[in-house]
Amino acid sequence: MVLQNATRLTLTDQIVAQMDRLIQSGEWPLHGKIPPEPELVRQLGVSRNTVREAVKALIHAGMLEARQGDGTYVVSTSELGPALRRRFGKSDLLQTLEVRSALEQEAARLAAERRTEEDAAALRRRLDEFRQAARAEDEEGFVRADTNLHREIVRATSNTLLMELYDHLSEALEASVSIARTREELEEHERIHAVLIGSILERNPEAAAQAVREHIRLSRQSVSRSHLV
Repeated sequence: MVLQNATRLTLTDQIVAQMDRLIQSGEWPLHGKIPPEPELVRQLGVSRNTVREAVKALIHAGMLEARQGDGTYVVSTSELGPALRRRFGKSDLLQTLEVRSALEQEAARLAAERRTEEDAAALRRRLDEFRQAARAEDEEGFVRADTNLHREIVRATSNTLLMELYDHLSEALEASVSIARTREELEEHERIHAVLIGSILERNPEAAAQAVREHIRLSRQSVSRSHLV
C-alpha cells in the first residue's frame, strides 16, 4: 500500500486513518516497527507535528507502542485488542476459563464442519508440537503450543471475525494456560487434545465440543489446585 499525500495538513485524523489502513493491510505488521518519523514526514508530505499527533493518537488507542531508544511498534491491529486485554486483566482465571469454554466450544464445532484438508494438515502439525511440549514438561513451550493449537482450530472455522476476536484475546487467554501442572495433568491434556483434533478431523462437531469441555474442566482443576498450594 502506497502512502498518500494528505490534502489538508491540519487533519491529523486523515493521517491516523492512513496509518490504520497500513496496519489493517499488514503492510505495518503486528509486532513490527513502523518507519521512523522523518520517513513518515517525507512519505506523507505533512509536518513533523502532524505525524507526531497521529502516532500519539494510535499509541493512546493501544495500537502502537513507543519504545525509548528503539522506535515505535505495532502492538495491536485494532483498538478492540487493548480494551479486551485490560478487561480480562481485571478478571480472575476461572472467569477467563468460562469465556474460553464458550469461544472454543463453538470454534471446535465450526472447525469440524468446515475444515479443509489444508486445515487438517496444519492441525496435525500443531498437535505434534503440543505433544512434544507436554512430554518435555516445558511450561513455556506448553503455553505457546496450546495457544497455537487453539488458534489453528479457530482459523479452521473460516470465520474472520472469530479469528480476529480470538487473536485479540490470546494474550489474556494465555494466562489461563500458564498454570503449573503435574505430570499426570500434562498427560491428560495431551489425551484430550488428541481427542479434540481427532474429532475435528472426523468432522464430528459434538465430540469436538465435548473435548473442549473436558479440556476446560481439567484446566479448572489445575487452577483450583494452584490456589490451594
